[in-house]
Amino acid sequence: MGNAYFITATGTDTGKTFVAEGLARAWRRRGRAVRALKPVMSGYSPEQASQSDAGRLLAACGEAVTQGSVAAISPWRFAAPLSPDRAAALEGRSIDFDDLVAWCRREVLRSQDAVLVEGVGGVMVPLDEHNTVREWIIALDLPVLLVAGTYLGGVSHALTAVAALREVGATPSVIAVNESVDGVGLETTLASLRPHLDNIPIFAIGRDDAPGLEGFAADILASDP
Repeated sequence: MGNAYFITATGTDTGKTFVAEGLARAWRRRGRAVRALKPVMSGYSPEQASQSDAGRLLAACGEAVTQGSVAAISPWRFAAPLSPDRAAALEGRSIDFDDLVAWCRREVLRSQDAVLVEGVGGVMVPLDEHNTVREWIIALDLPVLLVAGTYLGGVSHALTAVAALREVGATPSVIAVNESVDGVGLETTLASLRPHLDNIPIFAIGRDDAPGLEGFAADILASDP
């Protein structure tokens, strides 16, 4: 499944969608067609579809945000801002893992564009009683873009996420360190991370850093899987 990437994170609110929409916009400016998927989404309100992760991704890809277009890229939508397993349970629903994987594969394979598949929460967020985002990543076997933050504790979370992925042979292809609103800063975070990440490329993205995202997008584009 070439030209497709799975975007995950060390946890929630680290900037997965910010990075994904930044990549989509930058690639489109370079004449590259791109499609973004947000298969699983919790904390979703139909009345605020344009502010949702799926809505933001649609806009970044130049697509209209409607209830139908959101449903087309995000079939598993839940109202509660909880892990997907719990959010689904509150609605008397569940995520069929095999259906999720099959849907993602179909959507990636049928697209001629570059495809960004944005996960939900962090690497080890539960999807059901047996599977986490990590199992989803393994099943799709796509290059992984890991988004980390610079908040206090972010270094440990990043290294833990990398270790969890390495354990199953899904070492991230690249790590984007996205500057947190409150934190210890980019340089301090990078200095702590780099000695522990071997040859994994690391990109630093400052708050509202369009140039940083542009450079990140250009490098990713130049190294298509």
